[in-house]
Amino acid sequence: MSEKKVFDELYAVNVNDRTEKKQTGNATLTYLSWAWAWAEVKKRYPEASYTIWKNENGLPYVYDPNTGYMCYTTVTINGITHEMWLPVMDGANNAMKSEAYVKKTKYKEVRVEAATMFDINKTVMRCLTKNLAMFGLGLYIYAGEDLPEDPNVVEQAMENADNYMEQAKAEKAAPKTTKKNARVSNTVTKEQITDLRVFFAENDIMEDYVVKQSFRHNDISEMTPSEYTLTIQNPQRVKAGSDKWRVERGLVPAV
Repeated sequence: MSEKKVFDELYAVNVNDRTEKKQTGNATLTYLSWAWAWAEVKKRYPEASYTIWKNENGLPYVYDPNTGYMCYTTVTINGITHEMWLPVMDGANNAMKSEAYVKKTKYKEVRVEAATMFDINKTVMRCLTKNLAMFGLGLYIYAGEDLPEDPNVVEQAMENADNYMEQAKAEKAAPKTTKKNARVSNTVTKEQITDLRVFFAENDIMEDYVVKQSFRHNDISEMTPSEYTLTIQNPQRVKAGSDKWRVERGLVPAV
């Protein structure tokens, strides 16, 4: 069975009765039951399998003291494999670390508690659910839709995402010369910065959301060409994320 057929079958499954909603500040997040999601996949594809990535100590995460914990999974269905990753976050989507810390925002300071194995386990299973969404199951809830849409539309979106991933891999594998030259070739041009700012203005998108929240840069000039392409090609997704970010930070009232 082709990847498209697998995707179309799983994307057509209505998962709404198996989701739960969680209020985080002014935002409402939707979660799909991992156990139900895996059961639905296995009913249709008994040979499906998944792997939880483990480090050299057998622990299901990688850890960096500056950025926190990250969990990884891979899922294989009918010989097709997709991977996914998810950071360990608290209820307000702040990255959790091995020790509690204070995060300074524009308006206040927030205490982020240290991660526990409970938080890590929860992240692993949410990562698995997100991994299954790459095959189509429940993908529409990540786009903020109530019901599955036309699979042909999503197929085009997946193709765009695949193209971006291939471009990112090629950039990563490209031979490097000096650090200075690598930085020049891996950051946006002045013309692309202008394009981005016009794009933000036309679509009412907050620059800080894309630059600082989505890609973790200090300035728009640090964005890469692949990040430029991913942003420009996905106006609806970026707009939705920016609007949600505004509400979460109290910049606009929740609707």
